[in-house]
Formats: sequence, C-alpha cells, structure tokens
Amino acid sequence: MMPRALRRLVHMVLFCPLSKGLQSRLPAIKVKYLLLAWLGILITSWVIYMQYASYSELCRGHVCHMVICDHYRRGIISGSSCKALCDQRTLTMQRCMSTSSTHQVYSGLWKDRPVVIKCGLEDPLKTDGAPDSILRQEMSLFEKPTRGTSMDEFKEMLHSFLKANLGEQPSLNTLVDRVITLADINKDSKVSLAEAKSIWALLQINEFLLMVALQEKEHTPKLLGFCGDLYVTEHVGHSSLYWLEVPHYLQALVPEALSSSLNHWLAPAWPRRARITIGLLEFVEEVFHGSYGSFLICDASPRHVGYNSKYDCKMAELRSVASEAVVRGFMRGRRCETNADCTYGRDCMATCDRLVKQCNSEVVQPNLAKVCVLLQDYLLFGAPVDLRGDLEKQLRTCVTLSGLASQMEVHHSLVLNNLKTLLWKKISNTQYS
Repeated sequence: MMPRALRRLVHMVLFCPLSKGLQSRLPAIKVKYLLLAWLGILITSWVIYMQYASYSELCRGHVCHMVICDHYRRGIISGSSCKALCDQRTLTMQRCMSTSSTHQVYSGLWKDRPVVIKCGLEDPLKTDGAPDSILRQEMSLFEKPTRGTSMDEFKEMLHSFLKANLGEQPSLNTLVDRVITLADINKDSKVSLAEAKSIWALLQINEFLLMVALQEKEHTPKLLGFCGDLYVTEHVGHSSLYWLEVPHYLQALVPEALSSSLNHWLAPAWPRRARITIGLLEFVEEVFHGSYGSFLICDASPRHVGYNSKYDCKMAELRSVASEAVVRGFMRGRRCETNADCTYGRDCMATCDRLVKQCNSEVVQPNLAKVCVLLQDYLLFGAPVDLRGDLEKQLRTCVTLSGLASQMEVHHSLVLNNLKTLLWKKISNTQYS
C-alpha cells in the first residue's frame, strides 16, 4: 500500500491545479452545454412534429382506398385493379410519396411486383372531414356518362374531349379506339356503365391522359391497371434526378451549397448521368411532335425526372406536361399586365401584348431550353476534362434557345442532336452504353 502522505502529495500535484481551473469554468461550461442540449431537443422535436404534420396532411391513402372500394362494391366503378385492391388485397399501398394532399402517390406491391399507385382526392379543406362527405364529393367524379348513353354517343364524347385537350389531330379516332379497348376490362367488346364512368373520370387527370397518348414511348412509365380514378404504373427505381431532397421546412436551416454538394457526392458516375441525360433528350424529342400533337414541359424540375436500375430515363411525374392545345387555350384572350401574367404551370410563359393587354398564345421558351437549364448542374460536375469545354458550349447554346416553336424547329433539332451526339460518342462502346 502507498503511504497516506505520499498519496496526498500525488493528489495535490496531479489534480489540484486542474480542479481550480475547472472550478472557475464549471458554471459557464454547464450553462453552455445545457443550452446546446435544449436547443438540440427543440430542433429535433420541431423536425419530428413537422414530419408528422406533413405526413398526416399529405398522406391520405387510407381515404383513397375507402372511397374507391366503396364505389366498386356498389357497382359504380370498375377497373382491372379493383379485385386486387378491394377483394384479394394483392395490391397494397406502402410508402407515401405524395407532395399534394389532393394527389396521392404511394409505392406499393401488386402480387409481389413493385408498383406506383396514384389517386386523386378532393381538397380536405373543402369538406368537413367526415367519411360520408368525402364519398359525396368523390361521387361527382363519376356522374358521366349517364345511364342510357349509347356506345356511339360515348365515342363522340371521347372524341370531343380529346379534341379539346389535344387539338385537332388526324389520329384522334385511333386514340378513341385505344381508350375504348382500355375501358373494356372483361374483353367482351362492350363497355358497361361502370367501365365508362371509370375511364371518363381517369381521362380528366392530365397525367393519365398523357400516359395513354404516350404509352408506346420508351421514357413514359407503363400503365399497369386502374380502378375508378385510381391508377397503377410501373415502379421507377429512382423518382428524382437527385438523391437528396431537403423538406421545405428545413430549407432555411440547410444551406443550398451543402445540399448541392451532397447531391454531387451521392450522384451516379458521370457516364451513367450522361446515359440518363440522353434518355431525357429523347423524351423531349418524343413530345415535340408526336402522333397526338406537341406537348410542353411546364415544370422542368429534377423531382419529375427519374431513372431505373439500368439508368434508363423514365419520367416519374407527367402532371407538369401539358398539350400545346391546352396551353394555347389558356393563353388565348387572357388579360395581362406583364409576361408573368401569361404563365401556365410554373414556367410555360408567353408574352403579354401590352397594347391590347392580352396574352399571345405561343410559349416563348421551348422544352429543350428548360431541360438544359436543369442539365447544367447535373451534367457538368464531374464531367471528363477533355469534354467539359464542348459540353459547356453546347449547354450554353441550348439554354439560350427561344422563339416560337413553329419558327425554330430546325434549330431546335440541330442543338438537340449535337448534344446527344457529344454525349453518346463519349460513352459508346463502354459498359455504360
């Protein structure tokens, strides 16, 4: 055993100076760390609350399921997915991906196959929240066609609707036949009232109409089934160009530079991004002049462009794509003071004729220019050194494209093809091609 006197000497030498220093700083240290702990608890609690509030407001899949299955069991609606959703329970909703309370989006499973389930709902603020009021609101979706409507009358209804939404196209009769075939669930060459009501309600959803019109296009998600105005599409592995998306309530706390750097670090290798880009440019080509007219991308957001496990581009969201006929109809005769008053969606903008205070009908910025704005950040970071100069030049030319589509078709095609060729040359004959 160490003698008591020696132990006291060691204690004084080793601990007394430190103890005196700590004693003078201890209150300040305690207060500082206490404040930091409370701040951490407050921020964490706020984030958890906002997550819960956001989830409960945006995610109402159970309401969708209740409304759809109620209508199905009462014989009001029909669809290829109804039995799986309501009776067999082989079609199930899983993770909520909704960004709007009126447009429900869920990842799900259909016979163990990953799918995406989408469903529209009335604004919850317009109802009292009771199940019967929601059912009454949703019932109005299935008012047409009425009992006694003949097949010829229904076809005429479809033709008039498609003409109003897509413009006068020589191939509209073909599209009417496609819609009739889609509606005929039991393949008896007849369309029942429930089948007609379901397909009519679905056509009022812009995204569904575009999926039917563009179903043969490579970069449009495949339609797998529907029930009433709920529809099921193929699962897109990555539903956004960027992996990280900061919730709106955290954007003030997370610097944009930080989220951008993280997305750069988490993004696929550059050759894979080039492959995704080529697919996106092909989609721009597909909608520029298609069988059923031209379509305009009215919100070129990274959240709307996805890709699968093979890095093939798939449009995860088509609600922001509108037919040229619809946009022109919106602009025609619209009162305006500035160009901002002549905006459809987020960024389909026409000019304002200030003499007559009315919008001109043609959108100024083409799809390609909007997509290239998106691609500048996505494609330039990590680009090969020997390619970066040419790539910057091509994207700069692309971003500045403007003018009426009818007057710049050749220039549009030339810029698009130059950009595609530049990327394809770099990744062709490699594992990424």
